[in-house]
Amino acid sequence: MRIDRAGWPFITGPLAPAALLAAAGAGAGRRWARIAAWPFLALSAYMVLFFRDPERACDRVEPPADVVVSPADGMVMVAGEPQEGVAPEPAPEGGWQQVSVFLSVVDVHVNRSPYRGEVAESSYRPGSFLAAYRAESAHRNERSELWLRDGERTVVFRQLVGVLARRIVTRTGVGRRLATGERFGLMKFGSRMDVFLPAECTLTVRKGQRVRGGETVIARWPDAG
Repeated sequence: MRIDRAGWPFITGPLAPAALLAAAGAGAGRRWARIAAWPFLALSAYMVLFFRDPERACDRVEPPADVVVSPADGMVMVAGEPQEGVAPEPAPEGGWQQVSVFLSVVDVHVNRSPYRGEVAESSYRPGSFLAAYRAESAHRNERSELWLRDGERTVVFRQLVGVLARRIVTRTGVGRRLATGERFGLMKFGSRMDVFLPAECTLTVRKGQRVRGGETVIARWPDAG
């Protein structure tokens, strides 16, 4: 299992006190030290789980040109009309559609590009750390926004941190070309991703549906173009 490089400090950090406690517990009558080491080992094991980066179908075969894939694992919390006041400007003819995915603390947190194209705009906005499943988090939370363009097609997507996520990692920028499903960053702990699509796209997911980053098709363009 591949582990994202951002995870190694979190994985190895708890191992130091675990090793010290295990060493201290080697002597007779020091069973307490051995017991105290277990929470640190459990924390390290959880960090391995959190920062896991499994291979997905898009890593082996390029997705069709007419599909938009989920940028993350999680639960769809918005699918359709955008939440009030959160759609990016300027809007395309017909306006935007919104698909939002909530990531729990046990989901894969590596983020993938929902579509192919060149990063035309990139911005970061500091903010609050409200729970990512709350509607107001779209307005108030810290976020990173990317505009991706492929010819006449534009997709906008955002990484939003939540109550536990305190850092966004975005490993791309203006002028970089991304493939559909390509890894581009991650969010550290519970968080959310918003994708904005033109009205011409047909959404293929519904609220409450579980999705997998880089695999679940969330929308289709009207033709392969």
